[in-house]
Amino acid sequence: MEHGGGRKRRKRDASLDDSDILLSEEKNGTGEKKSSKSGGKAKEHKDQLERLKQKDPEFYEFLKEHDQELLQFNDEDIDEDIGTDVEEEETEVDDEINVDEDDVSGREIEEEVEKPSARVITTAMVDSWCNAVREDVKLAAIRSLMRAFRTACHYGDDGGDNSSTKLSIMSSTVFNKIMLFVLTEMDGILRKMMKLPASGGKKEIITDLMLTKQWKTYNHLVKSYLGNALHVLNQMTDSGMISFTLRRLKFSSIFLAAFPSLLRKYVKVALHFWGTGGGALPVVSFLFLRDLCIRLGSDCFDECFKGIYKAYVLNCQFINAVKLQHIQFLQNCVIELFGVDIPTAYQHAFVFIRQLAMILREALNTKTKEAFRKVYEWKFMNCLELWTGAICAYSTEADFKLLAFPLTQIISGVARLVPTARYFSLRLRCARMLNRIAASTGNFIPVSILLLDMLEMKELNRPPTGGVGKAVDLRTVLKVSKPTIKTRAFQEACVYSVIDELAEHLAQWSYSVAFFELSFIPAVRLRNFCKSTKVDRFRKAMRQLIRQVEANSAFTNQKRMSISFTPNDAAVDSFLQDEKAAGASPLSQYVLTLRERAKQRTDSLMESSILIGETSSFFGKKMLESDDDEVDYTLDEEGNAAFGSSWLPGSDSKAKEPKELSKKKKKKRKTEQVEEDFAMDEDVVEDFVLSSDEDDGSMSEIIPSDEEDDENGKPPKEQNKKQKPSRSASKNRKSHSRPKKSRKRKRASSN
Repeated sequence: MEHGGGRKRRKRDASLDDSDILLSEEKNGTGEKKSSKSGGKAKEHKDQLERLKQKDPEFYEFLKEHDQELLQFNDEDIDEDIGTDVEEEETEVDDEINVDEDDVSGREIEEEVEKPSARVITTAMVDSWCNAVREDVKLAAIRSLMRAFRTACHYGDDGGDNSSTKLSIMSSTVFNKIMLFVLTEMDGILRKMMKLPASGGKKEIITDLMLTKQWKTYNHLVKSYLGNALHVLNQMTDSGMISFTLRRLKFSSIFLAAFPSLLRKYVKVALHFWGTGGGALPVVSFLFLRDLCIRLGSDCFDECFKGIYKAYVLNCQFINAVKLQHIQFLQNCVIELFGVDIPTAYQHAFVFIRQLAMILREALNTKTKEAFRKVYEWKFMNCLELWTGAICAYSTEADFKLLAFPLTQIISGVARLVPTARYFSLRLRCARMLNRIAASTGNFIPVSILLLDMLEMKELNRPPTGGVGKAVDLRTVLKVSKPTIKTRAFQEACVYSVIDELAEHLAQWSYSVAFFELSFIPAVRLRNFCKSTKVDRFRKAMRQLIRQVEANSAFTNQKRMSISFTPNDAAVDSFLQDEKAAGASPLSQYVLTLRERAKQRTDSLMESSILIGETSSFFGKKMLESDDDEVDYTLDEEGNAAFGSSWLPGSDSKAKEPKELSKKKKKKRKTEQVEEDFAMDEDVVEDFVLSSDEDDGSMSEIIPSDEEDDENGKPPKEQNKKQKPSRSASKNRKSHSRPKKSRKRKRASSN
């Protein structure tokens, strides 16, 4: 047995000595590398296979069974002009630098150890390459451009000037020329070389292409283009450059189907720019992600859906008046991306909504301050807003319609979790979400109970004792302080918002055959509020709503007198359908008036303009086809504007900026920091007290009290801030005090 084993081992060793084809790269004693992939040694590679077949047929049969692709080596695969790897292509020197491949292969060992001097790329070299590519599509010029493109993308990297670098860029003009030409023309060149359509396509085209000779010959060019472009994207700091680069790479996104690792990296980069970019960069990044999902299908659905939801959660933790519409823009993007594939989006939505339900269940079971804080924060509420918008957008889809019930249960539980007056704005937000779900799905949701319970709290039934107070934007706060509850402005905002949402809820069913029964209890409770309230303006507004409810009941009852079907009959669906299409009910017309008033109140609270908002960033419900015929009429202008600066990768672009721009950026950062600090102060859920049930001691043991609030209802930190005068105020005081001193000095001198 030992003798037989030794003989087999010797056979294997002998075969390995003669067949160095199993190693892609081998080093001898002096450190010289032997490459089996080079074009000059391809014939020698084939001869070694033939010698192996004659010398050791047993081992040849073993390779034939387990590694048949290694033996499928034909003369047609030998192409001395084309390399199979990007790194090997970089070891060759182009004809423009006047170095031959034979000189490189015939160098002595001593010359290979020495570092070759880098050649500087000039404008004339780039122009000659570009002209050769445009006129004759010369392969040598394309390879030279791709090496120059790699050098441009890796300019300034650590170790960028090592021995493997044959080219170097010393001018921003050359960098801009290379980047503009490659980003603008390379997609068309690659498609032409591989005989693909001029634009568009799905991943099936690339799957079929990977089996052809063209792909084996030119795939290293595709990988070099996409990989180097990804590297320079991570180095760029200018939003215009990034937007232009992503816009051009969107046309080549189909090639990412062949490189899964590059695809994942591109998804991460695009998600980062979508969440944190400024100007038009979020829109461009989202369109890039959407194009990936449309063209590559299931290959990137999971990465994109999970990634965009996580990026949304990270960017919606705080809200203020400036950030409100940007959050709406992010919601519209997520909803639009989910619409690309509804079944896959349903699976992810089910998991994420279940996570929200588990957080709420923990708060209901433990009833601790930390558990309540996880629910009553902007991150949780914005997630509810997102899934509400998704269900409303795709309510006609069978899958998403099933998610309406669990989401409704979660929203109702959140609204009732801490029923205090300090969280009126949060409850109003929940009622608004429930109204949206009911309107889109056509299912009845008892929203009126949540709203009428708010009216019965004593904070809204007694005259304000805290003065007029500052106007409160209920859209940007989740919790208000105790002194704010006692102000007239807060009471008005709450009562008018309750009237708006209650009217919206009743108007949705103003054409129902059962409207009289549905509105009976709300009408009774509204009359009780009119009797109990001591504020005349609230009583007047409620009586107006009651009159509209009574008028709508008479409107539906008049039509009910002429019908003969029962409420269980299918003909109920046709009841008042013509009037519903025309919006003829009294409540529908009244709601239009209330919406105009609410818009006026909202506009009066807006203090700044938003560049990217709900209107400018709204996408259609279904845009399942990509814009394959998209034409960039302003391509040259955008490219010249983006790559017209002196920016280079790895260079300190901040040092080259003008002082005025740096000052503006510093001011902008300061304002953003102040806004974030203000949002954090507003969003922290510090305490939970039942204002309506103060005498009840059952919840007082569970919910912490408001001991940290002072008599004015503000934490000590805010008082300290008020006590310390600002720097600008102190400077103004000093400037005003200086003239007085100078006047005294003048009087003394005159005396």
